[in-house]
Amino acid sequence: MGRVLRWIGNQMFPFLKEGLLPELTALEQKQEQRFAELRQRIATLDDRALELATQIAAGDQQVVQTIHNAVERTTTDRKPNITPLAMVLQEIAILRWNVKLLGAAMARELYDAAAAGPLAPVPAEPSRVGLSSKLCRQADIESDWMRYWCGQLRLTPIYSRKIWELCFVLQALWEAGLLESGRSGLGFAVGAEPIPAFLAARGAQILATDLAPDDERSVAWTQTNQHAANLAQLYRAEFLDQTEFDRLCRFRSVDMNQIPADLDGQFDFCWSMCSFEHVGSIELGLQFVANSVKCLKPGGLAVHTTEYSFEAGDETIDNWPTVLFQERHIAELDKRLRKDGHELVAVDYNPGDRILDSFIDGPPYAFNPRPTLTFPETPHIRLSIGGFACTSIGLIIRAAR
Repeated sequence: MGRVLRWIGNQMFPFLKEGLLPELTALEQKQEQRFAELRQRIATLDDRALELATQIAAGDQQVVQTIHNAVERTTTDRKPNITPLAMVLQEIAILRWNVKLLGAAMARELYDAAAAGPLAPVPAEPSRVGLSSKLCRQADIESDWMRYWCGQLRLTPIYSRKIWELCFVLQALWEAGLLESGRSGLGFAVGAEPIPAFLAARGAQILATDLAPDDERSVAWTQTNQHAANLAQLYRAEFLDQTEFDRLCRFRSVDMNQIPADLDGQFDFCWSMCSFEHVGSIELGLQFVANSVKCLKPGGLAVHTTEYSFEAGDETIDNWPTVLFQERHIAELDKRLRKDGHELVAVDYNPGDRILDSFIDGPPYAFNPRPTLTFPETPHIRLSIGGFACTSIGLIIRAAR
């Protein structure tokens, strides 16, 4: 057998040596040459890409510097900047200050007249008004129903849509007969709200939720004191003692885009306040509302507030940390809810006709870092978000029975 193999080898070696091997060697050399050329081209491209990146960065810096020079109030030698752009922009800060000042003056007159504010009378009992889904209005701030809930929450009824949202949620729950001992409620993105503790003081079993502390999206909310990481942060001694609070209130980390299935059908009511505009997009916000209703028992109530833009056209803010809903988006939500047998209580889009219903507050707002010269406290029923005139809208949804 060995002799046979040697004979085959002797016969094949000349063929390999003189025929196939030289061809393979030539092919290998050719391939290596092509690889070398390719590596050289890549190196050239890398150099070119670096050169282009450097040019782009330099161009960007030049643009920034040009804009900076164009809007500075003075030139480098401290002469007034009289370029057209500078002359248009240099008064904006002063105009913003004047708007804040005039808004504060209007609110102060109303406070002095006891229409709202610390002098306004606080009713001893709640009043049934047939609350519907609606926009925040000046008349609400000055109403008996809202002043009552401000009194219950130990808050002054100032012209703030954030105060309105708290009272809207409580009024909706009260009118539905849900502020009773033994009821169960689910709060989404509760942040630093007093609502969980207040509801627990009424005898309700509450599950308060917010983003997990290690979720990167919670960082900004934590920095502005609008995030809850644990149950202890939600306790309010003015409403109930610690033992009762711990018995009635629980906390759980929940992502509003991924509501756990084990919460379905467990609660008499759920709520969120100016939260579902922050879940990533308009579509995700609509999905959240629909999914939140799944957490309700048959006939349960969902109460949500969110950002509403008065703009009637197609332009709005979407796919951003804060999105703006319009009437058309609420109509789409209504359509989806009805398809599943739920009811969005009819929305009152009347914007109101009082002076503060037309006053649009502008930044900086109270949660922004304060400038050296502090802006006066202005009415905050309407505001500008990215140049869009906005307010809060409250939605009341009855789950299918």
